[in-house]
Amino acid sequence: MTVGGMLRGLRPFKVRRQVIIPMTTLEELIRNYGYLAILVGTFLEGETVLVLAGFGAHLGYLTLPWVFLSAFIGAISGDLLYFFLGRWHGLATLKKHPQWQSRVGRLQEMLARHHSPLILMSRFLYGLRIVTPFTLGLSHVPPGRYICLDGLSVLVWTVVVGAGGYLFGNFLEIVIGDIKRYELGIMAGISAVGILIWAICYYRRRKYQDH
Repeated sequence: MTVGGMLRGLRPFKVRRQVIIPMTTLEELIRNYGYLAILVGTFLEGETVLVLAGFGAHLGYLTLPWVFLSAFIGAISGDLLYFFLGRWHGLATLKKHPQWQSRVGRLQEMLARHHSPLILMSRFLYGLRIVTPFTLGLSHVPPGRYICLDGLSVLVWTVVVGAGGYLFGNFLEIVIGDIKRYELGIMAGISAVGILIWAICYYRRRKYQDH
């Protein structure tokens, strides 16, 4: 059999094409949903989300002024919700959440001695961000006064924490160089630290309530 015959006898084989399924990248997720995540996160407690947002702004995925604006809106909205909840439904809410009563009592004592400083520092009282505006509403602090002082507190908190995340990115870039190679691990680490701090505060609060 000639070589030509042998070649003609071979069955043609098909080359399978590798199908690559497009996956949403981390960058696309942050760009598409980052500001919404900031809004929701700061409405609740917020530090970890805001530090991550500042870090994301350093990476170029978000714009720092929009990070500040989203965080400010989310944080002050949450504060106002609990302030007016305390003002309009304070006693009824305390009956549903008796575990708040000890903290509300301590905050009312502080409020009697340090009225304006308590409002100005309220955003920095980690673990008390729900109870503090609730207590201020329950204590019939004038809404206009509260909104002005709390707005200032939220503004300072937003800039300090958000800029902290941005500068943390600068520091890591100086230390390890191309941080985009490690961005997922860094963000996971920031999240883990935030969860750990929250867990410690929660455990200490529950331990105090049991005693």
